[in-house]
Amino acid sequence: MIRELESIVLSEDISEHGLKRGDIGTVVLVHRGGEGYEVEFVTLAGETVAVISLSASQVRPIRKHELAHARALGSFATA
Repeated sequence: MIRELESIVLSEDISEHGLKRGDIGTVVLVHRGGEGYEVEFVTLAGETVAVISLSASQVRPIRKHELAHARALGSFATA
C-alpha cells in the first residue's frame, strides 16, 4: 500500500491540471485505507502545481530502476 509522504507516479493524464501520465507527486493524505489519495504535484523549483484527490487506479508506486524526467508545464514554461 502507498503511504503518506511517499512519492507516486501518475497513471493517466489529468488535463485540467496540466498533468501527464508519468508525472511524480507526493501523497499528502490516504483515503479509506488506500482507495484514494490526496496528492501534491510540484515543479522542480518547489512551486505547487496542484493538490488533487485521485483514485488508487490513477496512481502507482515508483518502481525500482525508474528515471525521473523534466518537462515544461504550461504557464510555467516561460522561465
